[in-house]
Amino acid sequence: MESVAMIGEERRIEGDGTPVETWLDWPELATLPTFDLEARIAKGRRVVVVAPHPDDEVLGCGALLQQCHALGRELLMISVTDGTGSHPDSTRWPPERLAATRPEESQRALACLGLDDIETIRLRLPDTQVATETAELAFRLHKVLRDDDVIVTTWRGDGHADHEAVGEVCAKLLKESQRTLLEMPIWMWHWATPDDPRVPWHRAYRLPSTATEIERKQRGMREHVSQCEPDPTTGRPPILSPQALARLMQDHEVLLV
Repeated sequence: MESVAMIGEERRIEGDGTPVETWLDWPELATLPTFDLEARIAKGRRVVVVAPHPDDEVLGCGALLQQCHALGRELLMISVTDGTGSHPDSTRWPPERLAATRPEESQRALACLGLDDIETIRLRLPDTQVATETAELAFRLHKVLRDDDVIVTTWRGDGHADHEAVGEVCAKLLKESQRTLLEMPIWMWHWATPDDPRVPWHRAYRLPSTATEIERKQRGMREHVSQCEPDPTTGRPPILSPQALARLMQDHEVLLV
């Protein structure tokens, strides 16, 4: 997840976004249809998570990954960028340090989920500029994807340029294949409000998360020190505030199918 708070082309997320209490008090979230993991991801199908930045996989589908692993499903992690654009103008977190640190944080976080041995591919495309590299991204994904993979990635309307570009590329790769696309909203929880008409709620499913799965996600995110601590060299607060993390650590994950 990144500090670039761009929604579409012009709107920006102000402050810390929609309070987590707003979502907790919305009863319709509990009535979303349940995502039947075993039925929708049959044995023999590989689950490929395409994450724009290191940490998106834990924030958006950390419980899904744990449940797939428990079912013995094959997993592949593809990290599109190394997240080097999260701290502009910082002397504590310059791009070269982020390029080394953020992949390491991601590996430690996955270990917290019990996924020490997950295969990971790092594409190292330019952070915040994925929209200019969609042809390269499509080419490189096409080389590793199988025709029946289940692709999990960020929602095409999420409100972050990188998230949306990755989602669009993955959606286009479904053509002439048996692949399935599952989209995970991440930035949406910050700028949207319950019943927001910009969110395709008719496509939304709820994946219940156990207390253990949530605790592992929380431990995993604590490994992302670069994202969870303030930056004294710029005076900026953490990229991921406690409020932002709380919105993404509820007792379920939402997938757009």
